[in-house]
Amino acid sequence: MRLFCLILPVILVLLSQQTQAATRPLLDIVDIQGVRDNQLVGYGLVVGLPGSGDKAQIKFAAQSLNNMLKQFGVQLDEASLPKSKNVAAVAVQATLPPMASPGQAIDVTIMSLGDAKSLHGGSLMLTPLRGVDGKVYALAQGNLVVGGIKAEGLNGSSVTVNVPTAGIIPGGAIIERSIENLQQDGDLVLNLKKPNYKTARNVVTAVNEMFGPKVARAENWSKLVISAPRDADNRTTFMAMLQDLTVEEGSQRPRVVFNSRTGTVVISDEVRVKRAAVSHGSLTITISEQEGASQPLPFSQGETLPLQNSSVDVTQQNANMMVWPEGTSLDTIVQAVNSLGATPTELMSILLALDKAGALDADVVVI
Repeated sequence: MRLFCLILPVILVLLSQQTQAATRPLLDIVDIQGVRDNQLVGYGLVVGLPGSGDKAQIKFAAQSLNNMLKQFGVQLDEASLPKSKNVAAVAVQATLPPMASPGQAIDVTIMSLGDAKSLHGGSLMLTPLRGVDGKVYALAQGNLVVGGIKAEGLNGSSVTVNVPTAGIIPGGAIIERSIENLQQDGDLVLNLKKPNYKTARNVVTAVNEMFGPKVARAENWSKLVISAPRDADNRTTFMAMLQDLTVEEGSQRPRVVFNSRTGTVVISDEVRVKRAAVSHGSLTITISEQEGASQPLPFSQGETLPLQNSSVDVTQQNANMMVWPEGTSLDTIVQAVNSLGATPTELMSILLALDKAGALDADVVVI
């Protein structure tokens, strides 16, 4: 009994540490409905390029330049469109932050639409940025910051570093219209980033313990509804208290993520493998070609003919079968695969085969 009394505080401390390690701030695991970014896009011209702009075959760049000149009283007919290599047609992108107000500056990204070689040294003309509803929410203008460079020689040789046809303008757009994202009255809706019944229950319990019963309720495993104050000042204080609230997340099913393009394999720590036997081997086929000639004997009046000999060599590595016991952990999986000499691509095949055999206790995701 005395030994149990001595061990019990240690167990409680360990459980407390595990609980603290599993808790996260509420606003890190939920999205507030209405608080979101909004994408803006525009079409504009970058001028001042040192001959690295769009060529003459890019008609829309010349037409855009002609339309801009007409706004300043310069009249040109369609038959004599300006042919300037110092201009490039570009797409302009920006993100309007939530609760942004008119007069604030945001960053913009500029990308070439034509065959411009580089945007280095260019300046973006005044460009309206529109939302999905077609309304203008910001105006962009300024000098580009381009991280890439391209150099060409007279003989056609060239060197390209990074991407010279894209750049940014820090603070290059001024917001002209605001978007009221957050609903200022009524209920507050929270959406879990990772839907989970236990996480939803823990959020509701934590909010009701802080603000009182029936303040929060869960509509499903992802959507939570909270009764928030209608007064703007009290609502801000309420949101600040929610921001400091920590909640324990429910357990998520482990995953194995494959990136088929780069050969990257990511295995979460909770992945377990049931008892299974794995054999890995590779088959190598080598084909070599040898060219020669058939030379006739002297005075035989024969002809010299070309000969081509092909040899095929098949090599198969010895594949040892390895047995993984029940509940094999991530460390054991990695060590076993490394001992087999498998590449990341072959590791994908092994784990996919284990999943098809029902021996992999995880979700397989291919990106």
